[in-house]
Amino acid sequence: MARARATKDAVHHPLFARFYARLSVSAEPRIGPLRDELLEGLSGRVIEIGAGNGLNFARYPGTVSEVVAIEPEHSLRRLALESALRADVPVDVVPGAAEALPVKSEAFDAAVVSLVLCSVRDVRRSLNEVRRVLRPGGELRFFEHGRGGGGAMRTTQRVLDGSVWPLLFGGCHVSRDPVAVMRAAGFEVGPVREVLVPEQGPRLPSSYCVLGRARRPGAPESTGLTDSTGAAPG
Repeated sequence: MARARATKDAVHHPLFARFYARLSVSAEPRIGPLRDELLEGLSGRVIEIGAGNGLNFARYPGTVSEVVAIEPEHSLRRLALESALRADVPVDVVPGAAEALPVKSEAFDAAVVSLVLCSVRDVRRSLNEVRRVLRPGGELRFFEHGRGGGGAMRTTQRVLDGSVWPLLFGGCHVSRDPVAVMRAAGFEVGPVREVLVPEQGPRLPSSYCVLGRARRPGAPESTGLTDSTGAAPG
């Protein structure tokens, strides 16, 4: 049964939340297949950090026993709870910040971040928290946008990050390098696929995405996690 817990909101972006909710739904025909690839083969207990309005929930495979979905923004969390009620797997929608996850250490078989590392206040601290809550050998699935393109685009991304972009888009940054920070946080990263969103048309500062997997080092316990070929993650 889905449920939400009451606590002080870690993030408050009501205008952006309404904009994001509409934008994400309209983009779902393009993003949906990427979500399926992101979540394919997961099983056991999963924590999703920055669940937004919960568009991933309907796409979790039946082998997932529980999803704990962390969402700091009140308006998006309310929408996530509605999505959780329609999900085929149990989803617990929980307030909280990525930098201080309100869950026990080594409690999850997998973690999911989807277009969230761009907007957390401290990427390294957030990934340290993800590593803390994963069991040894646990998997991090990620779909994130960040630094990309040629020199002119990267300069544009840095300028936007230092000026209007975070103000307009709920704290989002477009020049971060999520894969580099994952490695710095101690994750074993791979495989990773570069994705353009949208695939056609002009390139936007937020178009440069990565879709992939990382692993918390250590002897894996019996997680049951597999990739699309059925092989154990490595």
